Amino acid sequence: MRTKLHTVAAAGAAVVVLASCSSGDGGGDSAASGGLTGEGSGESCTIEGEVPIGAVLSLTGAAASYGESQQRGLELAAAELAEQDGVTYDLTIEDDQTDPRQAITLFDQFVSDDASLIIGPTLSNAAVQADPIAQDAGVPVLGISNTAAGVTEIGDYIFRDSLTEQAVIPQTIAQATEQFGLEDVVVMYSNDDAFTESGYEAFTAALEDEGVNVSETITFSKSDTDFRALLTQAQESDPDALVVSGLIEAAVPLVTQARELGIDVPIIGGNGFNNPQLMADAGEAAEGVIVGAAWNSSSDNPENQAFLEAYEAEYGAQPDQFAAQAYTGLKLVDQAVRANCSAERDDIQEALGQIENLPTVLGEFSIDENRDADHPAVVQVVQNGEFAVLD
Repeated sequence: MRTKLHTVAAAGAAVVVLASCSSGDGGGDSAASGGLTGEGSGESCTIEGEVPIGAVLSLTGAAASYGESQQRGLELAAAELAEQDGVTYDLTIEDDQTDPRQAITLFDQFVSDDASLIIGPTLSNAAVQADPIAQDAGVPVLGISNTAAGVTEIGDYIFRDSLTEQAVIPQTIAQATEQFGLEDVVVMYSNDDAFTESGYEAFTAALEDEGVNVSETITFSKSDTDFRALLTQAQESDPDALVVSGLIEAAVPLVTQARELGIDVPIIGGNGFNNPQLMADAGEAAEGVIVGAAWNSSSDNPENQAFLEAYEAEYGAQPDQFAAQAYTGLKLVDQAVRANCSAERDDIQEALGQIENLPTVLGEFSIDENRDADHPAVVQVVQNGEFAVLD
């Protein structure tokens, strides 16, 4: 398998991708000319041509820490798939610079260059803007970290292997309420990002279901780094917990400053907190932070144990959820391609929708009727600098 990584300097810059594929109108004729249908099925599937896969990740900008993990997960899965016979993948990874405009440019390019499927983009607000391009062209998309509500409603070619905030947050709030006897909380969220807004909506609905009162709702910008005034405002409400939907770039200073101000109540974060950078950069302040997650490294399923070992050997570090979901994503693509022994766009779209009870790093995995991920979630708490399962 060949993996190509291009970093594009500006939204309008030319992108050279998928050089092994002929350009065309994005339809089946150009794909067929590349020999993207084969013989057999499953492990016996043999496809003559290389299967072009595009990936749009945030490798620079505000979401770079997520994108770097995703790149590693994809490349690890790509290397493993390259050892299998029958299907060869041509994976091209592009940087959207955490800019939805750049994601749109890259989706346009992958569509016109006959990619069989597009993975990404990293953030939901980019997905909301870029996914319709692929939907209109009939190109399957697999989101590997898009958790905002409504992403798969864009159309029947849009899938994701990332659990939605609506699937994870209710379980998080239920366990936190039981564990800490929550009665009254302050909710904080960045109101200029689709992902964090969706998390806020899921939090408020879950809190209402659990009978927890929200005494105050405080908004901030995803670019904010000084939260002292807002935290002082929250502190005046004397809440049982702070509930926060924000990206990791906000999570680290917010958690650090909260502890510096003497706020010692539990801090419950959304999926944006689910990053080892929280512990690395916030240090002791991160202890006790609660985060719902789609994956936990302590899972003892054989797929996860093999993934942990391979990742550690390759990168000398432990993976996070974003690496696990990316790794799983490319394995799901391979499952779909081999199911019909075809990398034609329509055949992949059909096969993705039929994935059911597949053993994966994330657990037993299915794609439901809404093209959303269906697998167990986990509630984590930071203990001794690591995520542990909240019992």
